[in-house]
Amino acid sequence: MIRLIFSDMDGTLLDEDGNLPRAFGVMYARLKERGTRFAPASGRQYASLVETFAPWQDELIFVAENGTLVMERGQELFSTPVDRTLALRVMEAGEGIAGVHAVFCGKRYGYLHEGDNTPDFRTELAKYVSKSMVVEDFAAVDDVPIKMAFCDPSGRAETSILPVMQAFLDHLQVTLSSAEWVDVYSQGVSKGVAARQIQERLGLTPDECAAFGDYGNDLELMDAVTHSFAMENAIPAVKERAHHRAPSNRENGVMTVCERILAGEFD
Repeated sequence: MIRLIFSDMDGTLLDEDGNLPRAFGVMYARLKERGTRFAPASGRQYASLVETFAPWQDELIFVAENGTLVMERGQELFSTPVDRTLALRVMEAGEGIAGVHAVFCGKRYGYLHEGDNTPDFRTELAKYVSKSMVVEDFAAVDDVPIKMAFCDPSGRAETSILPVMQAFLDHLQVTLSSAEWVDVYSQGVSKGVAARQIQERLGLTPDECAAFGDYGNDLELMDAVTHSFAMENAIPAVKERAHHRAPSNRENGVMTVCERILAGEFD
């Protein structure tokens, strides 16, 4: 029996406008009654996930910031900070890329410089970061750094940002999270690693877990569970890694598969 479902957000559970499926609440209630828990697993900020799942925030396990911060009932289960000196070096490198916006991600807020505080980028940032503030100096931020995020609004992050950040691969993990975003965080961290830690904490096996994803930061998550589902709109690498396919996020693919889970198809 599947007792825990991990789901990516953007391109997976959410529609193209960033909204939950209308029937999510009803589906979640049915899963809960069955004894199946739900864990959003995203590159998004914890505060953003709580905002999206406000009615159920005290019941879900939140895998935030690509697994660098895991929360339950407002309490931190575990996190993996980045060395501050190294984080500042990464920020400096990212800010040197023309046309790219940089965000210093702490446990509490996302921080940006005034030069990145434009209406267009604020709109993009708000999709993933609910709590943010403008600062003059990242070194003066009184928060624990857990991720550095960089955005190329042109959608060419793989060629504009990724090569620059790969210079830090000896010390940090670099992930292409979407066509626009590259995330940099501690080595040995991923949604998959977080999923395995949660499984151990709850006494669950991979056979009792399912996961949904669509992009590069979901690859390790596919490996952490037996019942892994690549969205129809997923990149080829995720489709190759997953054991199953789900309809696209436009077709509410996660909800469709959850119906199959409720019917006992994967028990």
